[in-house]
Amino acid sequence: MAKKSTIQVEGVNQHIVNWLREYAEKAKVNGFVIGISGGVDSAVTSTLCAQTGLTTLCIEMPIHQDPTQVNRGKEHIEQLKKRFPNVKNSIADLTSVFETFKTEVPNSENEAKLYLSLANTRARLRMTTLYYFAGIHGLLVAGTGNKVEDFGVGFYTKYGDGGVDLSPIADLMKSDVYALGKYLQIPESIQKAAPTDGLFGDSRTDEDQLGASYDELEWAMLEDESNKTAESFTGREKDVFNIYKKLNTINQHKMNPIPVCIIPINLKKS
Repeated sequence: MAKKSTIQVEGVNQHIVNWLREYAEKAKVNGFVIGISGGVDSAVTSTLCAQTGLTTLCIEMPIHQDPTQVNRGKEHIEQLKKRFPNVKNSIADLTSVFETFKTEVPNSENEAKLYLSLANTRARLRMTTLYYFAGIHGLLVAGTGNKVEDFGVGFYTKYGDGGVDLSPIADLMKSDVYALGKYLQIPESIQKAAPTDGLFGDSRTDEDQLGASYDELEWAMLEDESNKTAESFTGREKDVFNIYKKLNTINQHKMNPIPVCIIPINLKKS
C-alpha cells in the first residue's frame, strides 16, 4: 500500500505560495502565524508562507512536550530564519496555563474520556494562542492539516488545530506533503520522524492512535472515493479499509458544516 506522490512539486509549491500571497493581500493583512510542532506538516506550511515575502510568525507552544518534538521544531525555525528574513518566532509555554485549567474544571472517573478531553484542550489552548498573536500582529492563522487528516479520517481537534483562517496544504495527501518537504529542504530530522500530534506529552505516533499508517489511509481514501466496499478486500487491506471507514464516519461532525436549525417561514410570522 506504499503511496508515492505524483505531484509536480515545483509547480505545486509556486501555486500555493501565489495563493497565500494573493489571499493575504485581499484580506489586507501583514502575513501569517503558524504553530510549529516539529512535524512535517507545520514545517512545510511555514516554509510555504515564508516564500510569500510576508511576515511569517512561527510559534512554539509546548505543553509538557516531548523533548525530541521541541528540538525538531527549534531546528526548523532556526533554519527558516536563516533562509528568509521575513520569518520571526516566539515561544508561548502553555504548560502552566494547562495545569491551571485542570484545577478549575471537574475531574472524571472515565479515564479514557478525561485523557482525550485534556488532549483536545491542549489543541484548543494553542488555537487561542495563535489567534492572540494573529490579532496583535494583523496576521492570518495558517492551518497545517493535510487532506487525509482533514477530509479522510478527521484526525484533528475541532476548534483546536482545526480552527484556522486558511488551509494551504489541505488538498495534499501526506505523501505529497513529504515530497514537498523534501523539495523545500526542511530538516532531515523532520522528514524522517514518525508523525505525531504531540497532544499526550509522550512519544506515541499518529499510527499508534489511528491503527494504520498514512500510506495505508491514503490508499483506503482513494479506494473509498472509487466506491469500493470492505467486501472488495481481504487481510490487512480489509482491516485498513474498515479503520478508514469507521474514522471517516464518526468524524463527519468535524468535516461537515455546523448544522443549523432552520425555522419554517410560517413560524416566523405571528
